[in-house]
Amino acid sequence: MRAVVQRVLSAEVRVDGKITGSIGRGLLVYVGVENFDVQPDLDYIASKVTGLRVFEDNDGKMNLNVREAGGALLLVSQFTLHGDCRKGRRPSFDKAEAPQRAGVLYNELVRTLRETIETAEGEFQAQMEVESINDGPITILLDSRKLF
Repeated sequence: MRAVVQRVLSAEVRVDGKITGSIGRGLLVYVGVENFDVQPDLDYIASKVTGLRVFEDNDGKMNLNVREAGGALLLVSQFTLHGDCRKGRRPSFDKAEAPQRAGVLYNELVRTLRETIETAEGEFQAQMEVESINDGPITILLDSRKLF
C-alpha cells in the first residue's frame, strides 16, 4: 500500500460538483492499494499517517502529529500511485489491486483511521476533483513494503 501525504491548511474533494469530503488543517492522503496487500500493510499506513510528526510545536519544530496538532485527514483513493513508468510512455498499472478488493482495503483503512481521528474521504472509483492549499509545502511518500 502506498500513500502520498500532504500537510494542508484545507482540502476538499468533489464528485459531480458535490463536496464528498473536506477538512481544514490536517493531512491530505492519497492512497493506492497494491496487489497482495494485506492487513499489516493497512496497519503500517494507518500508523504512519497518524504518527507522522510534520506539524510544528511551540518552538517551531516539526514535532507534532496530526492529532496533537488538532488536524483531520482527507483520504483519496488513487490507484495511479502504483503506475510504473520505467518502460515506454504509458504507465503500467499491473501492480495496482483490482477495484473490488482495493475498495475493501481502502474502506477498511478509512474505518481504522476514523476510530482515532476525524477522517473525511473522496469516493472510491469516482472521477474526483481535489482542491487543496498545501502548507509548507510538506509532502511525504509512504510505502508499506518500505521500497522508499
